[in-house]
Amino acid sequence: MKWQEEGIILSVRQHGESSAVVSLLTRTHGRHAGIARLSSRNRSTMQPGNTVQAQWSARLPEHLGTFQFELILSPIARFMLDPLKLAAMTSLLTMLDRLLAERHPYPSVYEMSVSLMGKLAETTSDWLKDYALFELRLLDVLGYGLDLSQCAATGSQDNLAYVSPKSGCAVSREAGLPYANRLFEIPAFILSTNEEITAVKEIVKALKISGFFLAKYFFNNILPEQRQRLMHFIEQLS
Repeated sequence: MKWQEEGIILSVRQHGESSAVVSLLTRTHGRHAGIARLSSRNRSTMQPGNTVQAQWSARLPEHLGTFQFELILSPIARFMLDPLKLAAMTSLLTMLDRLLAERHPYPSVYEMSVSLMGKLAETTSDWLKDYALFELRLLDVLGYGLDLSQCAATGSQDNLAYVSPKSGCAVSREAGLPYANRLFEIPAFILSTNEEITAVKEIVKALKISGFFLAKYFFNNILPEQRQRLMHFIEQLS
């Protein structure tokens, strides 16, 4: 049993003295693990965040199998000295590694991840907004997306301003105002594609929404340390 495909290395965990269990995200095979030999020649290739050409082989499909890699791109090298971007990349890889079901294809998540990593590598990009939107879209792919189509209380599609933490549904300003302190405020850029430049405080609002629901549904109400670190960096900017 063999396959060959391009993928993003999500994590590398030591396995014995000379091997590692590598978690790889691919378009067709999803998040897929395998064992790879470690050597002085390939350690730089087997780094989280690297895009690689991977070959996986096993005697039976259900076996863990083994990987061989060829490096295609190492984006982290471009922003190694940027703590904020490094925190974003680390958070991204951690979330993908922990949230995606193994060997289940997520072609849209793969494309979104490649796009976001490209934005991180750019020098002039509103990448914070892209990261916030990524988390919201990831929730949607995993079956827990927000319902911003209409007000949950009145059915109105106008003047949507809040998100209920109980249902993940939108609430209009009029209906939600008496309970505003218990609702999330919807950032404008989530509802409108015309928002070209987004204030950091709006990014923080979006990340608080996605972070709440990710923690609620997947992490027993406590986000991974890597995601918490990213939020801390972004809040310092606002």
